[in-house]
Amino acid sequence: MWEVRWAVPAVLYYPACCAVRKNFGIFLKMISYWEQQSLLQYDDIILGSGITGLSAAITLKENYPQRRIAVLERGIMPTGASTRNAGFACIGSLTEILADLKTMPADHVVALVELRKAGLHMLRQRLGDQRIGYRENGSYELISEKEAYALAHIEEVNQLLWPILGMPAYLPANEKIAGFGFNTKALVENNCEGELHTGKMMRALIDLAIERGVEIKTGCEVLGYEEAENGVNVVVQREWMNETISFTAQRLAICTNAFAKQLLPAEDITPGRGQVLVTQPIPGLPFKGVYHFDEGYYYFREIDGRILFGGGRNLDFEGETTTSFELNMRIQQDLEEKLRTVIIPDIPFTIDMRWAGIMAFGTTKRPVVKQLSPRLFVAARMGGMGVAIGSAVAKQLAELMD
Repeated sequence: MWEVRWAVPAVLYYPACCAVRKNFGIFLKMISYWEQQSLLQYDDIILGSGITGLSAAITLKENYPQRRIAVLERGIMPTGASTRNAGFACIGSLTEILADLKTMPADHVVALVELRKAGLHMLRQRLGDQRIGYRENGSYELISEKEAYALAHIEEVNQLLWPILGMPAYLPANEKIAGFGFNTKALVENNCEGELHTGKMMRALIDLAIERGVEIKTGCEVLGYEEAENGVNVVVQREWMNETISFTAQRLAICTNAFAKQLLPAEDITPGRGQVLVTQPIPGLPFKGVYHFDEGYYYFREIDGRILFGGGRNLDFEGETTTSFELNMRIQQDLEEKLRTVIIPDIPFTIDMRWAGIMAFGTTKRPVVKQLSPRLFVAARMGGMGVAIGSAVAKQLAELMD
C-alpha cells in the first residue's frame, strides 16, 4: 500500500510561501538553558493531532514505551476534519462503491473496504463504544431516479464484498420510506455501518494519548524541517515572542492530511472542503441513524433530535479544492433546499450551526503511507474516510517507524 522513497533534503525545507528562513540562525535567542537541555528533544515527532496523528502516537508509545513522543498541532484544536466530520462509521454506500468500480480495479475497491472495516474495528477496540458514543441505529442510502441503475447491482456488490464482510452489506428497504418521510425513489439499507460522536471520539483519543505519555503541543505552526545525520530539526513559529524555535527528533511523521501538501509539495494530495449544517431540534423527527445519497457526496444523520447534513462538494469541485474554512453559500443553500424537498419535505426547520472541514483526496482513493527518507514519514490523504481508516493507517505508519 505504500512505497519507500529516499530523498534527504540538503538544506532546511520551507514551503515556498514561507519568508522566515533568514531567521533560522537566531532561533535559539530566547530559549533558556533548561528548555534547550530538556524540553526540545524527542525520539518521534508527529505533525497533526487528528485521528491519524494521535492514533500513530498512541500505537508507537504502546509498542515502544521508552520513546519520547510529541504531537505538534498548529491550532488550538485539530485543524482539518477530525473534529469537523459528521461522525459516520462507514464503509461506503452502494452507489459510491459502484462509482469506484468504474475508476479502480475491483481488488483495490475491496482492499479499501477492508481497510475501512479494519480501521473502525481498531478504533472501537481501542477506545470502547461507550467512550466514543458508537451506535447502530441503521444506515441507509436514498436512491434517486438517476441512480436507480444501482438497484440491479446489489447482489453483485454483495458477492464482491462477502469475503471481507461475511454478510450481505446492502439490502432493499423501500418499505421504510413512508415511515421516514423521505422524498426518494428507493431506499437501500447498509448492514455494516454505524455512527459515533466525533467530539467524544477525539476527547477519548486525546485522553488516551496523554495517559500513554504522549506530549501534545498546540499552537505549533511548523515552518519547515531539516534532516541531518543524527536527527531531524523541526522549526516552529512562536508568534507571541516573534521568533522560531527548533525541536529535534530521530524520526518525523507528517500526519496533517490535506495540509501535508504544504510541507510535501510533490505528493499527490488535493484538499477538498466539506460543508455541514445542523438544525435546531425538530420535534417528532421520524428517523434515526445515518444516511447517504448521490454517491456519498451528501450525508445526513439524526443527532440529539437534530439533523446534521453535509456534502455538496460535487456542485463546485474547483471552488471546494481549497484549505480555506469559509462557507460556500451556494452549497449551503443547496443543503437547505434538499432538506426541504428530499429529507423532511413536510417539516419546518431552523438552521442552528454551520461549519466547514478540510479533507484530502488524490488521483486514487488509497491513502498515502510512505517512508520518504531514513527519518521522514507521511500518512495522509484519507479520502474523506478518516474516521474509518485513520486507526489502520496509523498502524501502518507505526510499523514503518519501528
